[in-house]
Amino acid sequence: MNTADRLDLLTRYTEEVVTEDELEELLDGEPTAYIGYAPTGEMHIGHFTTIRKLADFQRAGVDVTVLIADLHAHLDSEKSPWDLLDARSEYYEASIRAMLDSAGGDPESIDFVRGQEFQLDEEYTLEMYRMAAETTLSRAQRAASEVVRQSDSPALGGLIYPLMQSLDVKALDADIAYGGIDQRGIYMLGREILPDHGGESPVCLFAPLLSGLSGGKMSASEAGSKINLTDDPEQVDEKINGAYCPQGEVEDNGVLEYVRFLIFPILEEREADFVVERPEEYGGDLVFEDYDDLEATYVDGELHPQDLKNAAAGYIDEAIAPIRERLTDQPELLADAYPEHYE
Repeated sequence: MNTADRLDLLTRYTEEVVTEDELEELLDGEPTAYIGYAPTGEMHIGHFTTIRKLADFQRAGVDVTVLIADLHAHLDSEKSPWDLLDARSEYYEASIRAMLDSAGGDPESIDFVRGQEFQLDEEYTLEMYRMAAETTLSRAQRAASEVVRQSDSPALGGLIYPLMQSLDVKALDADIAYGGIDQRGIYMLGREILPDHGGESPVCLFAPLLSGLSGGKMSASEAGSKINLTDDPEQVDEKINGAYCPQGEVEDNGVLEYVRFLIFPILEEREADFVVERPEEYGGDLVFEDYDDLEATYVDGELHPQDLKNAAAGYIDEAIAPIRERLTDQPELLADAYPEHYE
């Protein structure tokens, strides 16, 4: 695979790349990438879209490290108290492996690291204190504004969070920092301060944040706004069929976004098309080789929302089926991690 193909693979289905020229330069060597997940609430299809991207990294010859950020989770909020962090970290690793496998990646070649393995080391801690001494309160708040819960009197732990995440790039020796576009402020801070702390400014790849099925931002607390990894086919079908998906409209259309950022990349790797099955009396089946064609057909009104939903539900269920099976075959994983829901 030549450099142009690798670059296209790495940048496809991203929201932003900072910067593409720097990324292309990295491809002259053997670049490394990392993404971090704080083990708080259950993982869902929104996580799947970002995890799927790790398969692109692998195909492009980029070594990937996944940080299970247990210490971050403890500092961020009380959603992950210490007695649950180990259980939730195990659940996150199992879920990420299952998602990557479903997306056609190789979960065995991913390096998994937990924050406590290095974030309490003397060298890391001392460097974090140095960063804190040089970073203003307003700068830390601005960096974390899209990630950490804000208030008139924010907890100090939430302001340390972006410093740690910046320092993680150096500690894990990552050339590329990958995350959702809500992480942009944090990684821009990292690009700014890491060169003064013995590191290098990372290239940043940002994934889009998907809309919820009920329209607007996906909400972890709103069951109907997302597909859970353990949802059965009937639940997937019910949620997709009840989703906000107005005729011809693209904005805030979670169904279209799932199809674009999750289903089409998987189909591309399988060299398969997206097929919308319809009775002959309604025009017969529609076959789409790429997402842009599907979206244009939908906007033109030639693809009805119900037909889109029916097809999307089937493909989404097919994608999460092996993940669901792996998790439900290990009920103790969920019971230990989220006893309030599964015991």
